Amino acid sequence: MEELMNLRLANPEDIDTIWDILQDAIAQRKRDGSEQWQHGYPNRQIIEEDIQHTHGYVLIKENQVIAYAAIVFGIEPAYADIKGKWLSQDTYVVVHRVATAEAFKGFGIATKLFQFIEALSISKGVFSIKVDTNFDNIPMLRILKKRHYLHCGEIIFGGAPRMAFEKLLRL
Repeated sequence: MEELMNLRLANPEDIDTIWDILQDAIAQRKRDGSEQWQHGYPNRQIIEEDIQHTHGYVLIKENQVIAYAAIVFGIEPAYADIKGKWLSQDTYVVVHRVATAEAFKGFGIATKLFQFIEALSISKGVFSIKVDTNFDNIPMLRILKKRHYLHCGEIIFGGAPRMAFEKLLRL
């Protein structure tokens, strides 16, 4: 039912819904025994800044926000120092803060979100997507594998080591 979904820029009216989605994701990470997102990040201010800087995007299904991601068309300073090697040195898109509404988990929504992010990136003429995640974020690692993101090494983000991935959308 992908035709019933669309990706759009988040707006200030979406903040409460996005925050609820992220709160559920933070709680899930804790239940999974992960330290990721357990120390005040992400927080509501970051979501407000995402929206202000046009980085916040929501996946909509039948007029309902079902997923969120920060999609940054620009440089991620933490990615400059990688223990490993990126696939390219070209312009890239960074994806942060991916979360799906609790009621929609288990239906491949985050995977569809990445399909939309890839299409958005191509539409803007950017053919590389870089993303990082915790070593223990099994759901995100599964999504990245399914969407053919390649493990490039390790970066430090927020003071902690993270797995770094890249996908080239067109060679």
